[in-house]
Amino acid sequence: MTYSRFLFPRSRFITTLCTSIVLAGASSLWALDIFGTGKSAEAPAQPAVSGRGGALPSLADVAKRVSPAVVNISTTQKPERSSRSERGERGERRRQMPPGPFGPGPNPFGGGEEFEEFFRRFFGDRPPSPQRSLGSGFLISEDGYIITNNHVAGESGAKITVRLSDKEEYEAKVIGNDEKTDLALIKINVKHNLPTVPLGKSADLQVGDWVIAIGNPFGLEQTVTAGIVSAKGRVINAGPYDDFIQTDASINPGNSGGPLINLRGEVIGINTAIFSQGGGNIGIGFAIPVDQAKSIVNQLKDKGKVTRGWLGVAIQSVTPELAKSFGLKEPIGALVAEVTSGGPAEKAGLQRGDVITTFNGTTVKDSHELPALVARTPVGDKAEVVILRNGKEQNYSVKLGELTDQQAKADQRGGESENTWGMTVANLSSDAARRFQIEKAQKGVVVTEVAPDSPAAASNIQPGDIVEEVNRQPVRSVEEFEKAVTAAKEKETLLMLVRRGNASTFFALRKQE
Repeated sequence: MTYSRFLFPRSRFITTLCTSIVLAGASSLWALDIFGTGKSAEAPAQPAVSGRGGALPSLADVAKRVSPAVVNISTTQKPERSSRSERGERGERRRQMPPGPFGPGPNPFGGGEEFEEFFRRFFGDRPPSPQRSLGSGFLISEDGYIITNNHVAGESGAKITVRLSDKEEYEAKVIGNDEKTDLALIKINVKHNLPTVPLGKSADLQVGDWVIAIGNPFGLEQTVTAGIVSAKGRVINAGPYDDFIQTDASINPGNSGGPLINLRGEVIGINTAIFSQGGGNIGIGFAIPVDQAKSIVNQLKDKGKVTRGWLGVAIQSVTPELAKSFGLKEPIGALVAEVTSGGPAEKAGLQRGDVITTFNGTTVKDSHELPALVARTPVGDKAEVVILRNGKEQNYSVKLGELTDQQAKADQRGGESENTWGMTVANLSSDAARRFQIEKAQKGVVVTEVAPDSPAAASNIQPGDIVEEVNRQPVRSVEEFEKAVTAAKEKETLLMLVRRGNASTFFALRKQE
């Protein structure tokens, strides 16, 4: 199973329908759209339909109750006309031409690229067509707030049209979006109260529970499908906070952003992705747990963006072999591979090699659970962290910082960081010292990779070089390096003091045209 086969479909019109399947939804039983609550994140629950431990339930009442709150979302994005130089850089893209007398398609007279070039010179490039896509969403408030996927809402500047179950259409605006969890909150302005769907608790789900999905696959409005919860806590490498519900409910292009419903008529997930080898549903879909979405949506509504707590460690999974090496009875927890210099964890006393087993009272069974727990903790709060060090349990209180994109990148890469100058640097860990034969007393960050045809490569920067200064500012960690590089983003050159072997030399990296 490879990440490239995880599709996040939003169906597109005409020929692009299949390719946009990459943002479909997963985790629902019937294709319903139920991610809203009318008044707040929690609404009074309806009586549950018999299903767990009883006869096969009818889902008609649930579908009838929830469907009015599910909406169709279409986005239209104006494409930018590419210049001739951009066409040359993209190289292999075929030129778009005005349709000939025989309509679009291969020219009946042949001629290939030369024939197309002839027509382009005389008629010019055909104006690029607007990109259109379809998805789903659901109303969570009577005044028009709608939850959907970020990939359904589209890029900045896209026109978003919401079609209600009664066929009324409204233009929507984006209140806020979060790429890391693929969630977006949009709003339509109406003069009357709208139907809503309540939000449930995904933590209460059990594998084998019945679920319903409502949405608009391939533009077929108000489609309902059903299935069961196949698994929980799935990691599909879609982002740093993967914790998907897996379902065999039919999810197809156009279902993205729609709700996954339980038998009480509550949203317990947002359909987001499918696993498919050919673009269609094969019974493996994924939904974002509603418990994860609640905090995200509340922040988007209040301030239009999401802030996350930051612990300042790079972690890895605890394998059975590592568990034995660290004296653990079982392979659980998150192994600290790097501690960010000056970060919250270092200030509190955490060290490389610690195994984090509990965070704020929640047991960390697997390393992928920790980032989400930290992210949901408010910035500035003190988190109680339990670790195992040398076989002994210890408790620490860590005041969390605010996660930035640079910090997230460094944490995910185990203390490494890429940049536009074409080099990847890492903290001087013991592993890096052994790899590049660096003395323990050396200060700075080590270059681990250099991209070909980059400013770093043009200046002869090499893997194993130690960056000691950036623009005359000493750097002792990846974080300090990133700050110095960011401060110089408007400059044409980057001055670095680099140590290679026993000598230090200044290098001036020049931005490429």
